[in-house]
Amino acid sequence: MSFLFNQQLMFGLIGGLGLFLFGMKIMSEGLQKIAGEKMRQILSSLTSHRLVAALVGISVTALIQSSSATTVMVVGFVNAGLLSLMQAIGVILGVNIGSTITAQIIAFNVTQYALPAIGVGAALRLFSKKRRVSYLGEIVLGFGLVFLGLTIMRQGFDPLRTSEGFQQLFMLVGDYKSLGILIGTILTIITQSSIATLGLTLALATSGLISFEAGVALILGENIGTTITANISAIGTNIAARRAAFAHFLFNFIGVILMLIFFQLYLKLITSITPGEADFVVQTQAQADQYATAIGDKPHIARYIANAHTLFNVINTLIFLPFIGVLAKLSTYFIRGEGRQEIVQVRFIDDRVLNTPPIAIGQARRETRRMAQLAFTMLEETNRFLDDNDLRRIPELEKNEATLDLLQQEIMNFLTKLSHRSISADTSEQIKKLMNIVDHLERIGDHCQTLWELNTRKINDKIKFSHTGANEVAGIADRTYEFLRFVIDAMEQDNQDIMQRSMEYEDSIDALEDSLRMNHITRLNTGECAVQPGLIFIDMLQCYEKIGDHTFKISDTLVGGQ
Repeated sequence: MSFLFNQQLMFGLIGGLGLFLFGMKIMSEGLQKIAGEKMRQILSSLTSHRLVAALVGISVTALIQSSSATTVMVVGFVNAGLLSLMQAIGVILGVNIGSTITAQIIAFNVTQYALPAIGVGAALRLFSKKRRVSYLGEIVLGFGLVFLGLTIMRQGFDPLRTSEGFQQLFMLVGDYKSLGILIGTILTIITQSSIATLGLTLALATSGLISFEAGVALILGENIGTTITANISAIGTNIAARRAAFAHFLFNFIGVILMLIFFQLYLKLITSITPGEADFVVQTQAQADQYATAIGDKPHIARYIANAHTLFNVINTLIFLPFIGVLAKLSTYFIRGEGRQEIVQVRFIDDRVLNTPPIAIGQARRETRRMAQLAFTMLEETNRFLDDNDLRRIPELEKNEATLDLLQQEIMNFLTKLSHRSISADTSEQIKKLMNIVDHLERIGDHCQTLWELNTRKINDKIKFSHTGANEVAGIADRTYEFLRFVIDAMEQDNQDIMQRSMEYEDSIDALEDSLRMNHITRLNTGECAVQPGLIFIDMLQCYEKIGDHTFKISDTLVGGQ
């Protein structure tokens, strides 16, 4: 195994693989920034129809350029209760096909364009003032780095051409396909990236160091190894999420076993649709010039391996698509436990989707809307408590206040983490807006708490408002309730044409608070109202006025203010 410690090999492998993965990351981020809204629209089209779910999986993975990231995201959605187990399995079937697009792109022999692509991409990224052009630059730059990384890895593998130990090892892989599958699985588990294993396999194959059969065995192993990432991410999630991750493993594992049984037929099918000879080796300079490669390389094998990857996943999906229910039952059998949805206080946000900012910001928006509905419920229940003085409402109000505080903390933490990722300017702006809205919603909850604490004190001290005073509190409570309901409805419908009515609500609440305060002073002067209930009355008016202020600031943020 001394061949593993060759300096050229080690440096070429480490540097080349690093550039390759970095290029994939940059390209993926650029694609997400350009197609973020489209990706959210694709996800929102999810239905229980298995074919639609598979198409969603294909589309999202094609945009993200990472099957592991999409699968982890799906596990997060199941954990949040946004996807059922059946829907998740349908999406995962599509994810496998979507992942093959990366292999097909990398299989093109365009290494001579790697450096120009890096130059053009960097120029667009650094000097363009237009956001979309800058994001396009990231895609081109990432594309160039991917192929430069592959070239460096291939050059780093040169010492292995004369290594008898290496050749004997991969002769064994060619003879014993299960060994190749095991190596591919282990490599993917270690790197936590199916793309990394794919890049290594293509670099080894195009360098002429492994046979077509050995390359296919490694790719089959990579399809098993990639499922481990999702299963690791599912640790600590609910039972449905763990079942979804296990279904992915079952699907790929059974598929690999089937391909192993029909291996020669599988190879013939690949050969029938792929031009050139898989293990043809460039032996003369004329051939090297013809194929734009080096002597000793295999110019056709990359496309063969890419097609092997694609065919495996397409065939596997076609076989299992009608049997999603069977996969779900098998997953339920192996992952035992109650299938009920576990109660979670944070429903939509999950750190598993942070690597996909367009999806992450959409989930944060959903969690914020949920928080807004909770704040509205708190105000509604607080108003009822002030009306009926039923102390049995207090435990539920306290529970909602605690949940509101937790949501503020979790959403803020999530958005802060997201802001540290590579995000578009639009996503950055949305993060600021959501943080602002979340802060105001939490303050509304605080004022509701002050209101019910004031009313509890009033009940315990046997303080009573005059009939007029009670009606006045109910009047400003109703107006504030209407305002918050109007703004939250606008949030739900993404309606930004709300400022005129919001200003009318805000002005009317301010005017009403001033008017009621003056009325109260008059009642104090005439002896109609005592001092102690008067202090509580004034504090309640002030709370409702503050709730109106925070509601107005939310509406202002929705239409573009800060």
